[in-house]
Amino acid sequence: QVQLVESGGGLVQAGGSLRLSCATSGSIFSIGAMAWHRQAPGKQREPVAGITSGGSTNYADSVKGRFTISRDNAKNTLYLQMNSLKPEDTAVYYCNALHSRSLYWGQGTQVTVSS
Repeated sequence: QVQLVESGGGLVQAGGSLRLSCATSGSIFSIGAMAWHRQAPGKQREPVAGITSGGSTNYADSVKGRFTISRDNAKNTLYLQMNSLKPEDTAVYYCNALHSRSLYWGQGTQVTVSS
């Protein structure tokens, strides 16, 4: 079993920055790929960024150049640095992790960007 707890969300003005964290219940050395997704009101959940156990990353086109995903294996934590935030980035952000062929999700953290 893997437990994920997101934090770092909040209210920020357009153009501002936030850093989201996703703390895991155990060592993420044993966890494979991890990712951030988001879900805006009335919309489907969509992928934002992903990172493999080896550190390879990928991003949705809408966040390329603005968001950076990283993982700190020593701290068992996944991060999402979000810069140049836009109102359309407003959503609940979720992290997930692949472990032993099962996908685990956190409870989400709200990000609201005001114009």
